[in-house]
Amino acid sequence: MRSKTLALAAVGAGVALVLSACGANEAPAPGAGGSSSGVAAPSGGTKVGVILPETATSARWEGFDKPMIIEAMKAQGLDADVQNAQGDTATFTRLADSMITQGVKVLVIASINSELGKTVAAKAANAGIPVIDYDRLNLGGSSKYYVSFDNSKVGELQGQAMVTALKDKAGAQVIEIEGAPTDNNATLFYQGQQKALKPAYDSGALKLVRSQPIDNWDNQKGGQAFEQILTQNGGKVDGVVAANDGLAGAVITVLNKNGLKVPVTGQDATAAGLQAVLRGEQYMTVFKPIKQEAEATAKLAAALAKGDTAAADAIATQTEKDPKGNRDVKSVLLTPQTITKANVKDVITAGYVKASEVCTPELKAACTEAGIS
Repeated sequence: MRSKTLALAAVGAGVALVLSACGANEAPAPGAGGSSSGVAAPSGGTKVGVILPETATSARWEGFDKPMIIEAMKAQGLDADVQNAQGDTATFTRLADSMITQGVKVLVIASINSELGKTVAAKAANAGIPVIDYDRLNLGGSSKYYVSFDNSKVGELQGQAMVTALKDKAGAQVIEIEGAPTDNNATLFYQGQQKALKPAYDSGALKLVRSQPIDNWDNQKGGQAFEQILTQNGGKVDGVVAANDGLAGAVITVLNKNGLKVPVTGQDATAAGLQAVLRGEQYMTVFKPIKQEAEATAKLAAALAKGDTAAADAIATQTEKDPKGNRDVKSVLLTPQTITKANVKDVITAGYVKASEVCTPELKAACTEAGIS
């Protein structure tokens, strides 16, 4: 997961297929209050501004984070204005400037990249507004608090799953399709994966073909990169470590096109990802109970809005290292869970995805076998 880039050419019909796969992992356009066209001032209560990064690469931001953050903030007596920058740095900056001008008591940011987050946090700090880095730590920034999952553990679960899936195939060839090199989470995912994978690579139990970061977590680029690497490797692969469900979907489209079926990892437990797991096309995904993340953020925001740093510190009892800023950031780091065909039901039972969203007619038998009704 380093900042090397790969020049890719479009590959005809393969591109169309990858685009189709990506669409299955996209969220619908934001509804009322979710538009990035402007900032609607909260109607009352303690104002908290929340900016989410995009909707193109994962369904989680609008499907899970937004409603859960609004609900959690309301439970804490806060009035959250949750907006989405739709992947545009200028829009993100404009939203932040508007919220700061409005005088929000706390600003929560899931930034598009660390440099942008660093700049926005500095502006907020100059206005006396505390900032919480949400889900993604902005390296070199000034935010005093961070709420996320143990992202190194997310990657470790992915790596362990791949080692398990290929344990009976000595020298199995693995391709890694990683997240954006500008996203610290992607780096943490990679580092966690290597805790499990590097010993297997070093021993020869597995063979790394290539590890390729994908700019902006772009599913189409991920599919194109995977197809190029697969072609260069003579059409051979035994397993694919894909950093999230969107990239996994793009990889699976290419595998299907080439008549291949191998273990593929994922992350986010999206409806499309769970369907792929039930079909046997995706080996696993990682479930991150976002409600817990939203609730922890809301509790932290409530304390900070009152200026009660002691209460905030009692909530954020862990730390995350910011290597660029050479600092330890007070954090809440939640526990992720591996999801395979055997426990897809857990995500549905927890209320994160509806059975009707997963159990289409083609998957009725698989859902029944998995105990999903």
